[in-house]
Amino acid sequence: MFTILTILHSALRWLVLASLSYSIFISAQGYLKRRSFTRLDNAARHWTATIAHTQLLLGILLLTKSPTVSVFWKDRDLHSGNFDLTFFGLLHPLLMLCAILVLTVGSAVAKRTDGDRQKFRTILLYYSIALLLISIAIPWPFSPLANRPYFR
Repeated sequence: MFTILTILHSALRWLVLASLSYSIFISAQGYLKRRSFTRLDNAARHWTATIAHTQLLLGILLLTKSPTVSVFWKDRDLHSGNFDLTFFGLLHPLLMLCAILVLTVGSAVAKRTDGDRQKFRTILLYYSIALLLISIAIPWPFSPLANRPYFR
């Protein structure tokens, strides 16, 4: 089960990144060109948040099954010298949770905001912050924090 969850979590990150990038792009265009906020824009906001929440749920499930996280929480002496354990046991989940919280708040505020330009600005701001946090917390192959392959 751990292997399947890892593959799903790794694959779904690309959908999260793509949907976030798309939402940021259309929000920037909408804001700069003073477009009206359409049903398509609202759907992008909604589905980006939904995909991110699905990824979070997969991540939480993966967190409960991960041998790396299990070692992190059981053996305090071992993880003091091993940053990989600290990254996956604490830093990655914490940053991702913060990113999803920012994204969720941004989505909720944009949904309730009056004015098309304000909606675009809200999504642009909150989703950009979420994307930055997610980009920092992903274990890219080139990351100095912890690295994993692009595809599992």
